[in-house]
Amino acid sequence: MLKLLMFFIIGAISGILALSLEWIFEIVANSFLDWQQIKRWLPGVALRQLMEVGSIEEGCKLAAVVVPTCYLQRRYRLLHSTVFLFTIAVALGFTAEENWIYLFHGTASILDRTIGTPVHAMFSAPWGYALGIYISSHTRLNRDRNFIFRAWLNSVICHALINVLSSAWRYSLPLRFLSYGLFPFLLWMFWRLEQLLRKVQGKPAITLISDRTPQRRYWQRSLVLFALVLGGNAIFGMFLLARKISPLSPSKLFDSDILWFILTRFLLNLFFGVLAWGIYRYLRHSARRRYF
Repeated sequence: MLKLLMFFIIGAISGILALSLEWIFEIVANSFLDWQQIKRWLPGVALRQLMEVGSIEEGCKLAAVVVPTCYLQRRYRLLHSTVFLFTIAVALGFTAEENWIYLFHGTASILDRTIGTPVHAMFSAPWGYALGIYISSHTRLNRDRNFIFRAWLNSVICHALINVLSSAWRYSLPLRFLSYGLFPFLLWMFWRLEQLLRKVQGKPAITLISDRTPQRRYWQRSLVLFALVLGGNAIFGMFLLARKISPLSPSKLFDSDILWFILTRFLLNLFFGVLAWGIYRYLRHSARRRYF
């Protein structure tokens, strides 16, 4: 527990370091390019997220795990699961520092930051898993080291993509429709985090694609995608509903028109969420019947 707290604090410190490096990057970029103008367009936003935000933040988190882990492994035999938990602790510490910055400056609401709290852990899960394999291995091969880089690059791309999707609502149509991909993608990343956590715990992975024929496998993949879209946008709908009613006073919530609006939107999003959950349970049940 003390070690996890130590990594949590190191993660918060790495957040301060990342903020400083991003500030330096902005200054250097502005000396060569009209960086502020580039950031006004969605491709420019994507470039900034990939080159600056994603790479710097994931790099700082990776360093925050690697440096103390290299010291600890001289004294302890670190397990795969231990390194993975260190990664989650660093990511949560990083998020805590980031939340404090956002809330202190009033640039995000408590609701926004509550949803964003687990996201950094979902970003870092792939390279945390790869790093755990490398450190806990008796024979550290070059392919394991390359696996860490590929996993880190995957985290950078996912980090940038999430930030781009979350900012798409500021643009005019049809770019605004990209925001509807945000929560399905977050849902997939949460499912991936769960799968990696099960792997480091030695539990079998959750199987959803179980059929042997190509046609049936394509059908099951389509069902997975459909469930992610339904479930993700059901969560998105609840999020938008909460944002719309949060400025209202408690007395206005019981107005008949507002209450009807809340009830209908809640039930609609609940229906889509339950439908997505039903598809997920159907796929899991099909996999159990096939393998058991």
